[in-house]
Amino acid sequence: MKLHEGEAPMFKNLEVFRISHAMAMHAGQKQAVAAQNVANSDTPEYKARDLAPFADSYRNNMSSKNAPGQLATRALHLNGVSAGNAAQAVVDEDAIASPNGNTVSLEGEMLKSLDAKRQHDRALAIYKSSLGILRTALRRS
Repeated sequence: MKLHEGEAPMFKNLEVFRISHAMAMHAGQKQAVAAQNVANSDTPEYKARDLAPFADSYRNNMSSKNAPGQLATRALHLNGVSAGNAAQAVVDEDAIASPNGNTVSLEGEMLKSLDAKRQHDRALAIYKSSLGILRTALRRS
């Protein structure tokens, strides 16, 4: 397959690869938020944080001007998100506070961490499967 100047490879334009990349990035952010909560599990008055589910954050990203995966690498960029700011962690309002005001539940954070791992594994499986389908299609052409 010969590329012309300025053309991106065909697989760069497939939505399934963008979705799997966004899902893996969201899983990494979710894991980082859970780790931050665990690190602050003994901090008085610390409020546990969480990310919105991937489907909600992806849908919100698609409905805004910012395309998924679009990154603003300079302050003057009009569209995109800054590195590390793709999803905002919000305070978990459903959490129950301990006597010192801390709302982190270690058991809950373990479950959030497990959910993030499963989401990341799912994103990798989607990527690998799609790549295999693409390779098969290219071999037959």
